[in-house]
Amino acid sequence: MEGGTVFSPALEGMKHVKSENGDLLTKQFLDVCKLILPILDKFGAAMAVVKSDIGGNISRLESKYGTNPTRFNYLYSFVQAEIETKTAKSSSSCTNGLLWLTRAMDFIVELFRNLALHQDWSMSQACTDSYSKTLKNFHGWLASSSFSVAMKLAPDRKKFMEVMGGSGNINGEMEKFCTTFSPILQEIHKFLASVGMDEMKAS
Repeated sequence: MEGGTVFSPALEGMKHVKSENGDLLTKQFLDVCKLILPILDKFGAAMAVVKSDIGGNISRLESKYGTNPTRFNYLYSFVQAEIETKTAKSSSSCTNGLLWLTRAMDFIVELFRNLALHQDWSMSQACTDSYSKTLKNFHGWLASSSFSVAMKLAPDRKKFMEVMGGSGNINGEMEKFCTTFSPILQEIHKFLASVGMDEMKAS
């Protein structure tokens, strides 16, 4: 992308995630999440598990959206439909997919916030700190252990930032990504909490 960083497409996409009434739109939100996957590729093996988890949850929500784009035009319509059929708490539900997708995005936002704020931190330090503030609370021993192993594979920070920057202002765009995306994620958490769907944990 001319004159941009790896964050530019996602930042552009975030301008369109809400309807005129301020409701979150399914396709546009999932598109922004998909634009974050190429950013995770730059981490190499360290983010393989997170990336596959995010990709799986996006696919789950996308295929449900595809069954009835009008009905599922708004992000929360998945959850409302599943609450009606009492399937929201199932591990294969779209509600669960949305919850874990949002948690994974929390982790990514926190990670880039750490990289922007703590210029002296190593990559694995930034990863571990953001993990402990976000996903760790919901992961059991197994998931936490495999995550800790993966973090040891985190790339060198300097090289990573060079790859990320392209020809744009990487720190500026990284901060903008965090400040723009964070309130959207908070809104989703708030909604899931309001319907009692924010407690699910992993083994």
